[in-house]
Amino acid sequence: MGLAIARQMAARGDRVALLDLQGDAAMRAAERLRESGAQVMAAVVDVTDRAAVDAALDKVRAELGPIAIMVTSAGLDAFEPFTEITSESWERVLSVNLTGTFHCLQAAASDMLEARWGRMVTISSSSAQSGAPRMAHYVASKAGVIGLTRALALEFARHGISVNAITPGMIDTPMLRRAASGGDIGTLEKTAARAVPVGRPGTPDEIAATCAFLCSDEAAFITGQVIGVNGGMVL
Repeated sequence: MGLAIARQMAARGDRVALLDLQGDAAMRAAERLRESGAQVMAAVVDVTDRAAVDAALDKVRAELGPIAIMVTSAGLDAFEPFTEITSESWERVLSVNLTGTFHCLQAAASDMLEARWGRMVTISSSSAQSGAPRMAHYVASKAGVIGLTRALALEFARHGISVNAITPGMIDTPMLRRAASGGDIGTLEKTAARAVPVGRPGTPDEIAATCAFLCSDEAAFITGQVIGVNGGMVL
């Protein structure tokens, strides 16, 4: 989803920074985007490490200028019965999904406040709205992202900064494919045909299109909203 969002934003003329724990993959993606004429950079970042996030954003500012848009799409899933979730597993999932979101948004906020214009888009999950068995830590972390989004939307509304959350449903991503191959969910196509009202999984590009709109001037009056891109799974 993060890569699809980067492609969409680059295609509309934005300067884009790809921040990812998988540095080599981010560098390759940035190079492909540059070949299409986009102004793109990449940096290796662990979003759980605040110092690393701050250093990466300083590099972004030096190469691309002040930060006007932040999309927090880094995420980690886990499937464990509630009684078997260890403190370490709980902390790891929340550290990536919720604390990592906090780190990235707070580190970028000063530029937007100074410019009195900004767009923050968080990627939560439809499971934060519906719940999910064997995913208590993941669900709690993504529900926290929704709460953080709403709090910041109110805090920043008078500063020209919108803050919205996208809650993807069953989207065809490597993370979901790994869950299917590991037996944590059924095969993606069969599960989607049964569980998604439109009868198919969503695509990363459908998430990216929603994100690009929320980052536009046309979406200035939309803030604090939870936008479900889920094929009707959660109404």
